[in-house]
Amino acid sequence: MNSHFQSLPHPPLNRRSLLQIGAASAVGVSSWPSAAKSDDAESLAPKAKSIIIVFLTGAASHHDTFDMKPNAPAEIRGEFQPIATSVPGLQICEHLPKLAALADRYALIRTLSHSDNNHLMSTHHVLTGAKQPGGFFDKVASRDDWPCYAAGCEFLRPRADGIPSGVNLPTFLLQGPLTWPGQHSGFLGDKYDPWQITGDPNNADFKVENLTFQPGLELTRLTQRKSLLDEINRQQHGLDDAIASRRLTANQELAFSLLTSSRFSQAFELQREPDAVRDEYGRHTTGQSLLLARRLTEAGVPIVQVNVGSVQNWDNHGKIFPTLKARLLPPLDRGVAALLKDLESSGRLSETMVMMLGEFGRTPKINNDAGRDHWGPCFFGVFAGGGVQEGKVIGESDADGAYPTTAAFSPDDVGATVYEALGIMPNAVVRDRLNRPVHLNKGTAIGSLYS
Repeated sequence: MNSHFQSLPHPPLNRRSLLQIGAASAVGVSSWPSAAKSDDAESLAPKAKSIIIVFLTGAASHHDTFDMKPNAPAEIRGEFQPIATSVPGLQICEHLPKLAALADRYALIRTLSHSDNNHLMSTHHVLTGAKQPGGFFDKVASRDDWPCYAAGCEFLRPRADGIPSGVNLPTFLLQGPLTWPGQHSGFLGDKYDPWQITGDPNNADFKVENLTFQPGLELTRLTQRKSLLDEINRQQHGLDDAIASRRLTANQELAFSLLTSSRFSQAFELQREPDAVRDEYGRHTTGQSLLLARRLTEAGVPIVQVNVGSVQNWDNHGKIFPTLKARLLPPLDRGVAALLKDLESSGRLSETMVMMLGEFGRTPKINNDAGRDHWGPCFFGVFAGGGVQEGKVIGESDADGAYPTTAAFSPDDVGATVYEALGIMPNAVVRDRLNRPVHLNKGTAIGSLYS
């Protein structure tokens, strides 16, 4: 039960590997099997078709972005000035001018809260809507973890059209021996893992190798290879009807359907976008990743997570103000603003929820290295689209931005909000690999986002 793991990129499929899939299956080689089952097929009317999670890995400072304290002492208020937004009475950071102009398009929650200050456990909590089982400081990802939202969606709403339920990009949260939990399907088994895209969409040669045909492998020949695989599988089923065997067959079908799904593969071809659109998002990793996320949701992917920067990109224990001003806030401001305007102009904002948050906030008091440290008791989240009430500020923190003074919302509640937005009952009962019944989520959806 304590088997740690790291997600490996899906390798390119070539002539040899296509044949080896069936051959490996015939001799009993398989990935982790999933015996998970759902006891609750009840569903809700969805508010959105898709969700884009803009994840500020490392945790952005709420004091220096969306919950500024201009009347607090200097060691708390920091160096930045607040500016007016399109919502009367609402001010945010001066280095977010484009998002300030669009404040009437999103809702701002200022009272997200939990009790943990560790990156790994907090990331798991925010990206799964549940605390990490047996969590301890820097507990790495394991198959005992709770499933991420895309995995829960895939498990309860399985697809057969070649479109994955989740795609994470453009980075994988991994640092040395530490693999961040919350990126995978945990106890549901790796059949439900979201697709991980690692690569900079801003690079001229960006492409996803495992979604393209190898030279000389045309569609008709690929279909012939599938026929051969099917024959191998038919023979194998007479020898071995174990769960692991069925699991690998599912992998074969997924690989084939992805390769033959032009709708999905073409989503990665950013060159199809007009230059003016790409420029609007910004010719940088953040901007082009957000543009790619929009294209993936258009292709039918229900959950796309964009990790803004490398792991712990926003973990600014020192030199926080020059780092935010010069490197972090400008591309975020440009890219997210462009995403919101793009979705609105196409009429798709009503069916696409955009959610931006980190794993916690930062300490009210600036430290001796002119940075801010980890702070779980109070942080922010920005929500737009999918029926979210626009121009609304939900919750209030105290004069120092340390604790909520109004109702606080936990990551469990964020998870319930995600599932309900997609029409999934948050408390659906699933069964883990040992056939134990568990509720997918125990939070309460944040109703004030909608009324």
